[in-house]
Amino acid sequence: MMIGLDTGFFLELMQGNKDAMRIWESGLDDQAELAVCSLTLFEIERLGLKDKLEHWEVVLEAIEAVALVIWLDRDSLNLAARLSHGLGIPAIDSLILACLVSHGCTDIYTTDGHLEKYQSNKVIVRNLRKP
Repeated sequence: MMIGLDTGFFLELMQGNKDAMRIWESGLDDQAELAVCSLTLFEIERLGLKDKLEHWEVVLEAIEAVALVIWLDRDSLNLAARLSHGLGIPAIDSLILACLVSHGCTDIYTTDGHLEKYQSNKVIVRNLRKP
């Protein structure tokens, strides 16, 4: 099982969210394969440069050490365009979602409510801010 992690996951992890910590630890213990879209690296660095995320350099290093970083490809771009258009998901979020979906993530952890619009019998989008 491959678990996809959206940018919001790391914000929750840095704030001590217990579910995020449990998921991250499962990747550290090799109990789960964690995956991150390359655009999440961009978003984390941008947040760090805007002083909205402390220790962002460490977060980036940890991601690259623990998770599979998935780079956008043509299939992801095609799917993202359809998700953004069809579901009204903002462009960068649809790119991240499509990247994770098209590379086999079965569970995707996020804090973005609009990603929950995505429905599939193969993928579950889980919002860390909902009980």
